[in-house]
Amino acid sequence: MSSVLEGIKVLELCEVFQGPLAGQILGDFGADVIKIEKPGKGDSLRHSDTVATALGKMGGYFAAVNRNKRSICLNLKDDGDRAAFLELVKEADVLMHNYRPGVLEKLGFGYDRLEPLNPGLIYAAASGFGETGPLSGMAGQDFLIQSISGLGKKTTAGGDHPTFINVPIADYTSGVLLAQGILLALLERNRSGRGQQVNVSLFSALIAMQSLEAATLLNYDYETRWYERALNFTAAASDGWLSVIGFFRDNPLQLICRALGIEDLSLKPEWRDKHAQARHKEEIAAMLRPLFKAMTVEESVGRLQGQGVLAAPILGLDEALAHAQTRENGLIAAVPVDGQEDMRLVANPLRLSRTPATVRRGPPALGAHRDEILDN
Repeated sequence: MSSVLEGIKVLELCEVFQGPLAGQILGDFGADVIKIEKPGKGDSLRHSDTVATALGKMGGYFAAVNRNKRSICLNLKDDGDRAAFLELVKEADVLMHNYRPGVLEKLGFGYDRLEPLNPGLIYAAASGFGETGPLSGMAGQDFLIQSISGLGKKTTAGGDHPTFINVPIADYTSGVLLAQGILLALLERNRSGRGQQVNVSLFSALIAMQSLEAATLLNYDYETRWYERALNFTAAASDGWLSVIGFFRDNPLQLICRALGIEDLSLKPEWRDKHAQARHKEEIAAMLRPLFKAMTVEESVGRLQGQGVLAAPILGLDEALAHAQTRENGLIAAVPVDGQEDMRLVANPLRLSRTPATVRRGPPALGAHRDEILDN
């Protein structure tokens, strides 16, 4: 079975999540991804999983975004390693990095210096805030980007108390965009024969993620807050929690009342339609929540879905990973790791019918492929 990116060589000068995720996406679909790490400790993500490190095993965080890669350690300030790096650049299709803007340029490896060596090179840079602008030199980190992009103020409860999504959402989003940009540049190169620069930032990714909300704010001076726009609430059942979502229904309260087997509360003049119900959702939810306590989550969701109301269990990640739908979607892959048992990791979520993502290599040990890479 051939892979989409078979024959494409990628040099990955990336650490942590944003850049390595993009490299893994390319590797999953057949690219030869060479991870270039600093001698000694390598990618800082290797050592961030302190539980695995204490057990002498491969870190979960590193393994999650570094399969299908080979590793080589190069000191880009050492003359010999610099020369070796330039030889790799000459044969590469893609160079990707997530250094701060200007760092590779100071080392003599900016696009203007490398493009003459390899005119077909795709030079992809990921950063915190972008290549230019007042924040371009600032370190990027997911919670910082959530803070400054407006996301930290988007609490479902409303009010002014900032909160964060406890998932590196900016890293993941910008990593996927980086892979997309590289693929577009490779596609264009098939026509022109020329490489180009690709740039993406954590900040830009989270601003773009808020495109719908930005459209109302930029044009009509109000910010959309989705959770407040319908009769949306959570409720505790006898054995867990569920979400009740009133979107896409003209009279969600009427349907909820039918599901619960009670009188139609939407007959009250003040709760007559979906807009009124959204305005009074906390009052309505307070009346309905005790009824869910007498039922299980499964029964509650079944009744609501049976009446056309959007509802779902509220699961922990452990429950979501064990869910039958996760298994059906093939979202967990067994990934080999030298010296220990296979690791169970999240698979590539993209499905291609003829040329699917594959696991050909596990996450590499630091510098494990130096001789193999330099001898080619």
